[in-house]
Amino acid sequence: MMVPALLLLLGALTAVAAPRFLARAEWPDREPVVALWVWQCVVAAVLLCCALSMTLSAAAAWQAVRGHVFAPAPQGVVEAYAFGATGSWAAATAVALACGAVWTAAMLIREIVRARARSRQRRDEVLLRAPLLPGEEPGTGRLVVLEGERPDAWWLSGAAPRLVVTTAALRRLKGRQLDAVVAHEEGHAQARHDWLLHCSAALAVGFPQVPVFAAFRDEMHRLVELAADDMASRRFGRVTTALALVELNEGRGVFGPGPAPQAHVPQRVHRLLTPPGRLTAARRLRLTAAAALVPVVPVLVAFVPGLRALS
Repeated sequence: MMVPALLLLLGALTAVAAPRFLARAEWPDREPVVALWVWQCVVAAVLLCCALSMTLSAAAAWQAVRGHVFAPAPQGVVEAYAFGATGSWAAATAVALACGAVWTAAMLIREIVRARARSRQRRDEVLLRAPLLPGEEPGTGRLVVLEGERPDAWWLSGAAPRLVVTTAALRRLKGRQLDAVVAHEEGHAQARHDWLLHCSAALAVGFPQVPVFAAFRDEMHRLVELAADDMASRRFGRVTTALALVELNEGRGVFGPGPAPQAHVPQRVHRLLTPPGRLTAARRLRLTAAAALVPVVPVLVAFVPGLRALS
């Protein structure tokens, strides 16, 4: 039975080839939303290869698992997978992949718990710095202003999400720049970018030796910012959004010489001021459809013996 091995090989090839292809492509910066979708499909295909290989390896190693997996299938379909020709490697492969699945779930749970703890700590800090007034209900306002000498703005997630802005940011942001900042943060919230960041961080931390997961995490952090920039610029203009970015980050040394902790900000400003041309609607549709087919390939590989038996 070669299907589990083929699925693992397909997953490895996808994990190696897809990041290199996307790194050489010039369109992700032009269409960050499409790029986010493509990356999700690539990672889903890699994980699906592992999941299907684990299932078929377990079915080959243990009759009980095989009975559950192939319960509604005709006998000819079961025989097409040649389970009797497998060796001891099937059980070892199934156990190893099952451990990987459990570890992935554990890393995701840990990342979610940590994110909720950070969010709860931030809410407590905001409540401490900006206590409720007498008669004021918690979560009634969507904007919280904090005293602070550092210009900053961030989206405070929770049951009643709010935008937190420091007084220094209000002094620096002029005209519709504050509206652009609000639109940027709302773009993150509406697209649920936090879930993408949590999942990519969990995979990268859980499997640090797998380059595709590290690339997935890095690209998610970059692309979600570009997508939110585009949402803000469509509503309030690219120049206004770029100026808002400059005002919020000018005092952090990100525009000076040498490495900076937020080195991506100058690239984002340059992209807003010299916008790259968008892809045509037809090409965006083709890229979206092609990416959606990537996770379908391992499913077809897994079902080929059964489909041949039925035909």
